[in-house]
Amino acid sequence: MKRRTLLQASSAAIALPGLAFAQDKYPSKPITWICPYAAGGNADSRSRQVARVMSSLMGQPIIIDNKAGAGGNIGTEAIARAKPDGYTLGMGNFAPLAVNHALFKKLNFDPFTDIVPIMLIEKGPLILMVRNDSPYKTVKDLVAAAKAAPGKLAYASGGIGGTHHLSGALFEHAAGIDMIHAPYKSGSAGATDLMGGQVQLMFEQMYAAMPSIQGGKLRALAITSKTRSPLAPEIPTMAEAGFPAVEVLNWQGLVGPKGMSPDLIKQLNGIANKAMQDPDLRQKILSQGNELGGGTPEVFAALIKSEAPRWGKVVKDAKIEPE
Repeated sequence: MKRRTLLQASSAAIALPGLAFAQDKYPSKPITWICPYAAGGNADSRSRQVARVMSSLMGQPIIIDNKAGAGGNIGTEAIARAKPDGYTLGMGNFAPLAVNHALFKKLNFDPFTDIVPIMLIEKGPLILMVRNDSPYKTVKDLVAAAKAAPGKLAYASGGIGGTHHLSGALFEHAAGIDMIHAPYKSGSAGATDLMGGQVQLMFEQMYAAMPSIQGGKLRALAITSKTRSPLAPEIPTMAEAGFPAVEVLNWQGLVGPKGMSPDLIKQLNGIANKAMQDPDLRQKILSQGNELGGGTPEVFAALIKSEAPRWGKVVKDAKIEPE
């Protein structure tokens, strides 16, 4: 009897390491990817594109869960509150990670301690544009008109605190001009009113701006990247136009909740970097004029750390408040 008990105990001890390995193997079930914006937008489509490639590499479904609202805060809070086991990840964006800490009086998460950067996916410039029949042919023309009539020119945005709005606020400060901010429910709605003449200018993300520019409906005055875009080399940079401070890149990347183990973060970073080598995904990102991301979690964390004080100052100086 004692011998049988001893043998059973020994067998259980031998089996335990294998059992533990089976339980620890990641991933062993579907993963949820939280997108803090509505379905159909750029953050949503990029989430789905990256998740599709990562899913094939990991051998598990990745389900996109859109949790939109409050400038990205609702979805980002959901990521922050998730169990740090790698089964809830999400898209970390410019506004909730680098702007909203200054824009909102209270956040239910700390973007610097509750969110773990895993890998930067992309950075994309914006284009300063006017109607094609606008009298403003250059950025200097626009600035001269704004100085001649303070508070008369209006610029559209896709909402308070987004890159459209903050680019305009940064431009006002850099140029020493005063304009009217006209927030819309989306960037496309703002661009529609720009074409209709209700507003005079707009900073729009390149992927959204180019069809109207190429179609002759809008005129590009400058791009907010450090160098000219290979997709539109004829468009000068804001630095070339005399305003180097107006360098803006809308960025987003893969993030998770605090408490994730270093090994899990490393594993996910490796998978995400491998996904970025997918030719179709790379073509989708580059064809919109965006810069490819990739790299280590530390590279992404450093970007967030550098962007947060810069945009916090813009919010404070422009006295921007949420809707």
